[in-house]
Amino acid sequence: MRRHKRWPLASASVRSRFWFSSMAEKVATPTSAAAAAAAAFPLKHVTRSNFETTLNDLRRHVNAADFVAIDLEMTGVTSAPWRDSLEFDRHDVRYLKVKDSAEKFAVVQFGVCPFRWDSPTHSFVSHPHNFYVFPRQELTFDHHEFLCQTTSIDFLAKYQFDFNTCIHEGISYLSRRQEEDATKRFEMLYDDEEGVVQTEHVKLADVLFADRMKKKLNEWRSELLHSRNASSESSNGSTQSAETVFYHMRPALSLKGFTSHQLRVIRLVLGKHFRDLVYIHANDENSCSQDFVVYTDSESDKENLLKEAKDERKRVAERKIQSAIGFRQVIDLLSSEKKLIVGHNSILDIAHVFSKFVGPLPSTAEKFVASINHHFPYIVDTKILLNVNPMLHQRMNKSSTSLSSAFSSLCPQTEFPSRSSDSFRVKIDVQVDDFRCSNWNAGGKHEAGYDAFMTGCVFAQACSHLGFDFEHDSENIAHNEKLEKYINRLYLSWTSGDIIDLRTGQSNDAENWRISKFKYERIVLIWNFPRKLKAREIKECICKAFGSTSVTSVYHLDDTAVFVLFKNSELVADFLKLKEQLESDNGPVKIIHPLSKILEGGKTGAADYEAYKEICSSHISKVLFSDQAETVGVKPRTRPETETETERRANMVAVTDEASDLIDAFLANRV
Repeated sequence: MRRHKRWPLASASVRSRFWFSSMAEKVATPTSAAAAAAAAFPLKHVTRSNFETTLNDLRRHVNAADFVAIDLEMTGVTSAPWRDSLEFDRHDVRYLKVKDSAEKFAVVQFGVCPFRWDSPTHSFVSHPHNFYVFPRQELTFDHHEFLCQTTSIDFLAKYQFDFNTCIHEGISYLSRRQEEDATKRFEMLYDDEEGVVQTEHVKLADVLFADRMKKKLNEWRSELLHSRNASSESSNGSTQSAETVFYHMRPALSLKGFTSHQLRVIRLVLGKHFRDLVYIHANDENSCSQDFVVYTDSESDKENLLKEAKDERKRVAERKIQSAIGFRQVIDLLSSEKKLIVGHNSILDIAHVFSKFVGPLPSTAEKFVASINHHFPYIVDTKILLNVNPMLHQRMNKSSTSLSSAFSSLCPQTEFPSRSSDSFRVKIDVQVDDFRCSNWNAGGKHEAGYDAFMTGCVFAQACSHLGFDFEHDSENIAHNEKLEKYINRLYLSWTSGDIIDLRTGQSNDAENWRISKFKYERIVLIWNFPRKLKAREIKECICKAFGSTSVTSVYHLDDTAVFVLFKNSELVADFLKLKEQLESDNGPVKIIHPLSKILEGGKTGAADYEAYKEICSSHISKVLFSDQAETVGVKPRTRPETETETERRANMVAVTDEASDLIDAFLANRV
């Protein structure tokens, strides 16, 4: 999974039923060089056709594994440019941006690679799997939709991603929450089918239809009781028919061509006039519905029939749900086995795993951490290993810690394909089905299965550099004291060094990163100011009003919004109060005041950092931040929301007096 992608100028919302219909044909054919590279590496490609058989083998591999590396390919990363990771983002805001991305974009490829230490050969045996995943609509009341980021799709196409295979053969899935909802929907459907609709026949057509059906049902029942052959009937010039069949070893009429309303009328007729005739609605595995009127010879037989029909519907529903669960069985396997999960810069991967296969992402980073720790108690991020450990950082020669660079530095075979895997500090074998090899060439980068393999290789080599003795340490890698500093910690944003601890939910700053210098109570968010103003001009305007050293820096979110970092938090309150006073004053002061450039047009918004968090928490994603703020409807806030109404009134008076003093002082200095 790439982590360096930038946001494009356009993002399109697409529904899974018809997405990529034309794109797939254009990019599905790989170049010969890329195809040869991909073919050189033994990789298990998994689609709907071989998923079940592969799953059985994967269970054995995961059960025996010492750790499992994963990687995901998605349809996008950020839904708006201002939702990209910014240096002013606090850890809770960074989580909200990750949450937005995981909720809006789809996973199209999932790489799973179990690694097992093999003592006889003194090597790790890896089993790389490349799963094609697509959120197909398997149940009639289930639906999926997602965004597509143009740069991400272009990137996948550049690396010959097979869109046709993904769409037509990709494995569908249900999250645990969706499974629960589907079960409840089916149960409600059963209850509705068994209940009798208590609706009066107010239409003449219903009365006539009910009378005709009563007569036909009575004739059919009489023929059964008198041991005569019950006739099959069909209405002349109509598609409706009632054919005698057997349902669960009982004589029955198969009703075809009737509308749902007519079937409800038939149920009313049965409930009112026939105690021994029962209406049954059945669905087969292919969701084809059938309707029957079944004869029962006693009350106990009637009860047994209803129970049998309900049990059958339940079994069919369970099979449908189980089939729709699809790829989530792999996630359930990883969760139940409690294996060490290894990723590279994997916070977004983990968020996607939760969102797609567990349920809706929690609203806060702390709740997310608690939930993830429950399902996946051991997670390690190789990006943190390479950046935080001094020895490994030096081993990387301070080069990029991207997955590709890390693999090149720690696993030299990718740079020199002719070398055997003995050139590794730790030997890595690759096994797919019954084929195992020790000498292999590089595979196709940015293919989830191969990226997962690279991630696992980087982790194995890093552990070797940390002093692991795999002959003794392989079975308890997750509990090894050498990994204690790095286990269950993820980068919320590696560019700022903001690390979240999955055990406590707390955010820690890596050493020597600038994020630790920011004091968020000193930040003001300003949006919808005149587009012609640049950061330097905005800073000059504010410094003229509050002093040359009042503003530390101004940082653009986009062309419509900026962060202003003040010298102290008191200046934040002063600025917001003064802005409010100037906007309510139509006198000459407003025109000549330095802030007039920022307030020109009368639509400029300003608020503290908590308002920025509120905006980021919204599911809406407008391209421009000013449109986002206006749509969300954030109000400027300078006080905690817990203060009483009396305190609020008192503060409003203080705001007016203080702002007036600031204006008077400005006029006195100008004179």
